Amino acid sequence: MFYYDVSMVGNVGKFYSELTYAHEGELAVGTIVKVPVGKKDSLGVVVKKRYEAPDFECKPISKVVVDTPLPRHLIEVHDWMCRYYATSSGAVWQTFLPARVGIKPRAVKDDDLNNLFNDKPLENANVISGVKLNDVQAKAVREIEAVESGAVLLRGITGSGKTEVYKQIAADTLAAGRSVIILVPEISLTAQLVMNFRARFSDVVVTHSAMTAAERNRVWRAVLTAKRPVVIIGPRSALFLPVKNLGLVVIDECHEPSYRQEKAPRYNTLTVASKMCSEALARLVLGSATPSISDYYLAKRLNRPIVTMDKLARPGAARPMTEIVDLTKRDNFSTESHIFTAPLLKVMRQALNNHRQVLLFHNRRGTAGTAMCKNCGWTAACPNCFIPLTLHGDKYQLVCHLCGFTTRPPLKCPDCGNAEIVYRGIGTKRIEEEAKKLFPKATIKRFDGDSEKGQGVQDLYGDLHAGKVDIIIGTQTIAKGLDLPHLAVVGVVQADAGLMLPDFGASERTFQLVAQVCGRVGRSDQPTVAIIQSYRPDEPAVRLGAAQDYADFYDTEIRERQRGHFPPFSYLLKLTCSYKTEACAVRAANKLASEIKGKFGDQKIKILGPAPSFYERLRGMYRWQIVVRAVNHATLVEIANFVEQASKGRWAIELDPGSLL
Repeated sequence: MFYYDVSMVGNVGKFYSELTYAHEGELAVGTIVKVPVGKKDSLGVVVKKRYEAPDFECKPISKVVVDTPLPRHLIEVHDWMCRYYATSSGAVWQTFLPARVGIKPRAVKDDDLNNLFNDKPLENANVISGVKLNDVQAKAVREIEAVESGAVLLRGITGSGKTEVYKQIAADTLAAGRSVIILVPEISLTAQLVMNFRARFSDVVVTHSAMTAAERNRVWRAVLTAKRPVVIIGPRSALFLPVKNLGLVVIDECHEPSYRQEKAPRYNTLTVASKMCSEALARLVLGSATPSISDYYLAKRLNRPIVTMDKLARPGAARPMTEIVDLTKRDNFSTESHIFTAPLLKVMRQALNNHRQVLLFHNRRGTAGTAMCKNCGWTAACPNCFIPLTLHGDKYQLVCHLCGFTTRPPLKCPDCGNAEIVYRGIGTKRIEEEAKKLFPKATIKRFDGDSEKGQGVQDLYGDLHAGKVDIIIGTQTIAKGLDLPHLAVVGVVQADAGLMLPDFGASERTFQLVAQVCGRVGRSDQPTVAIIQSYRPDEPAVRLGAAQDYADFYDTEIRERQRGHFPPFSYLLKLTCSYKTEACAVRAANKLASEIKGKFGDQKIKILGPAPSFYERLRGMYRWQIVVRAVNHATLVEIANFVEQASKGRWAIELDPGSLL
């Protein structure tokens, strides 16, 4: 009889994350099993083999669910995440494993998947076609491959051809018999990247949240049992696919906030990937034109390799003509539109007359952000969240973008009875309406959180790339990664929309969005234009973003971070509680802040708050937060564990938050 410690998947058991079981056969560490817990069977992962029988009676393992064990590096990363992020073992396993891992899928019908994972290797299966690299790209490949394992920061200007660099180092990794994971921030970017990689490699696996649970389960099992190295492409969850002999992880657009998991277990994909590559002795490439301030600072401080690509990839490519237009000056507008300035309208007309594309970016959905009474100032607000409701004119609804509450727009003010209800602010639907009115013959497509199923960027990328869409409108989903050869004009409707948010990263996020969307043009020898409309044209984030000047922005922003003692000069822990009454939330926040100060006050911590959360009321609950700042991450982990035990799960705990909103 053999004895094994099994780590439970999910929230199983009150006191132990690991339990000991008996089994007649020998099992490898990483084997997924089903074990009895109380009166039910639960999933678990074998994490340790005991070489002596325990001094207590052990129940037998009910069933071996998957014969092939998980790779060793996933076991190590699981244990590390539990410690580093002060999170439960079961929650981490739920992140690693597909939802239906306990159910063996039916025979795979997808021809690509069958061809990909048959037992007989194909001759020259990996490389199908290649593209000759320019001197800057070739130099970047040499510098990256000079690092045998560990992290490399690749800062390449938009249009410098980072994807070709990814493909070359992926080809070299596959040739060495090791697998590759390519992470993208959005599902919408997978179509373009998959097209690029499948043009060169045959063994490309795609996974993302739009797939059904059964499809993801089939992909997961296929990767686990693969007989040869593969390329995997997907968002952050793709990092946890059970790849054997992992050799390379590439995180494209590594500055994107979507690489942070906002639900338990909360983690930063970049940090986890770094640990994973350390365990697997693999190479990690962090690619971006605008890497985060913290990542760039730490790379410099720790002497990690920083590879720079400052040359446009296409021969003869010219940078776009860029103009910042001041929205406070009414002379910049014509009588045609209150949204588009005269300079923007002019270049839009020129582009459309020449059968070229226009991209309009604004990072707010809907038609109008506020509905208010012109007489008394009443504002339509969500009864659950107390935030202004957004008008969606196409559906004639007022919508809360936090909880989803909807109502019909009022015909008169509920407070004073006045019939003059006015709508302020601009959203992507309002921009779409204006564009249709001004350019009735143009083909217009909008991409945002309200896009219908099957109408996302990933679904229509072929049409966008072929120039079949004249005007592209959208939020941040269209601001990054897209390479559109027919695009001539980028218009940023209001560049400073996010600058007033009370968050240490607001300026950085604005810079990144402006720089990234301006980088959609200036990739060919055709003349292109970027028009940036702003109420604050002299703001460094706007001015330097329009110029795509990362170096100057970094120097400006790092001084502000140091002055405010924010990351990367400190670590942060955000604690948030929710109660049905405000009094209970305030009382709990004050009590916890006092306890933290009393227990940890001598360990060089700074408590910010307690204070209401940015969204103080959410789905009918009052939310207050405490932010703890420290120079030692281990101190914050200790505080997080203390809060978890003391509050019995009442507080949401987030280590290293990307923002304080």
